[in-house]
Amino acid sequence: MQNSLGLFYPCSAIVKSGTRILKFVLLNYKYVKNGQVRNIKKELLSDNWYTLQKITFEYQREDGKWESQSREAYDRGNGAAILLYNAKKGTVILTRQFRMPTYINGNPSGMMIEVCAGLLDGDHPEDCIRKEAEEETGYKLDKVEKVFESYMSPGSVTEILHFFIGCYEERMKVGEGGGADEETENIEVLELNFQTALDMIAKGDIKDAKTIMLLQYAKINALFSK
Repeated sequence: MQNSLGLFYPCSAIVKSGTRILKFVLLNYKYVKNGQVRNIKKELLSDNWYTLQKITFEYQREDGKWESQSREAYDRGNGAAILLYNAKKGTVILTRQFRMPTYINGNPSGMMIEVCAGLLDGDHPEDCIRKEAEEETGYKLDKVEKVFESYMSPGSVTEILHFFIGCYEERMKVGEGGGADEETENIEVLELNFQTALDMIAKGDIKDAKTIMLLQYAKINALFSK
């Protein structure tokens, strides 16, 4: 069974009205009890940009035994991302910019097509994403709506990303976008047909996780049918 984000859940009982789940889903999974953690020790490996730490700790397994574990965690703060969409035109605003980590891992051009996003840097997520949208795309949005949040790489990165959607219109265009000058982002602003953007996922032209998640959210929740 799928929830509103398109995630599949095994279930033994559901209550439906049309295609909407109204009440509950009973999961068949046997959950592992939350283990206890003790004797946490942190070693700073790098703070050249953000912080990379080696963390050693003891973790209590489900059988009660304690085991020593070691992990590395990269802390770059939390962030926010937004899909700008225009339901009447059937379009979305995306960006294209060079991403060095992709360039050294199989992306020949290093260019990535993404939704607008940025780090919070101490701001409230909504304030952050409004500012980022204006800086990167040139649109000053009337309203933004948070739709979910996610750990993007929980095995190694501490970041929580807050996901937003926002309607845009031509009257909201207050600048050319492109990103803040001091951040040397060199962002290209793209206005794409929504179905074209979805097709670009299947073709491999869009490979950014946050972008895929927000485009799929728009499809699942029929944003362009409202």
